[in-house]
Amino acid sequence: MKAVSFSQFGAASDVLAVSLLAAPKPQPGEVLVRMASSAVNPSDVKKRAGAFPDLLDHGPVIPHSDGAGVIEAVGEGVSEERLSERVFVYQAQHGRSMGTAADYVAIDSSRAPSLPAEASFAVGACIGIPIMTAHRCVTVDGPVGGLWVLVTGGAGRVGHYAIQWAKQFGARVLATASNADDTKACYEAGAECVVNHREAGWAHRLLDYTNGQKIDRVIEVEFGANLPEVLSCIRVGGTIATYSSTVDPEPKLPFRTMMFMDLTIRLVIVYDMPETAKMTAIADTQDFLSERKLLHRIAHALPLSETALAHELIESGTVRGCVILEHS
Repeated sequence: MKAVSFSQFGAASDVLAVSLLAAPKPQPGEVLVRMASSAVNPSDVKKRAGAFPDLLDHGPVIPHSDGAGVIEAVGEGVSEERLSERVFVYQAQHGRSMGTAADYVAIDSSRAPSLPAEASFAVGACIGIPIMTAHRCVTVDGPVGGLWVLVTGGAGRVGHYAIQWAKQFGARVLATASNADDTKACYEAGAECVVNHREAGWAHRLLDYTNGQKIDRVIEVEFGANLPEVLSCIRVGGTIATYSSTVDPEPKLPFRTMMFMDLTIRLVIVYDMPETAKMTAIADTQDFLSERKLLHRIAHALPLSETALAHELIESGTVRGCVILEHS
């Protein structure tokens, strides 16, 4: 099979190589998926750059967690009724060296749920990290119906879906964005007020919109950088669910202020979500895709041979939608 791999850490163009490797065989409990598409997420890029120094201890790695395709073989214990099933794949390159940047991936059957016919393979590649992370951030602390929910970076890969989940589940959704195109995307996804997070005092503009009513839940893409503004608009007893803090990766917390606000800080990473949360996110996603209730932003669709470019696009920090690799 054709596969992309890396055997050392470094710049994408220096270490990512396309080669022919032996196709895997499904082990007991696994399915073999012929990949039609895969996706590049920030975590994939960070792994390649060396964020996990022991990642290559056991040899080269085929990167990427997410993708979609068709089951071509099943291992012992998996029903043959799954053959030819359209599926999406998630957390493929987690705790192991085989990811989705290849013609085939063998993976536990539970990590290859059915992909509704109404969804393309490109959309299927967006599910694992963006859609499931957004679902967890919105739902982890209970129902959001009637609550004010703020999604910072609402035009991003996760934020765009977080707006939609929150809106569909009955919340009143606020968002931040930094330009006209992203603002438009937030409104289209279901936000009712969008402010520019590059302008000082943006939290007060949100409170002007809510007539002073403070925000119940915050879905946060830049926890450290945005925390001062968030603290000025979140209510006592509110919750911040955050999945990233890139600008300030080791933020200093104003503990006393936050303690006297009785805040809950929820750290979300899809790999370590409880299995029950994963199953709920998958079921809701399958239902919403079947009913065409979700909008998708696919910023780039590139051939597998241009994986290095896909990594560079993610690293640029300018891409708001998903970056997809199409497999021949």
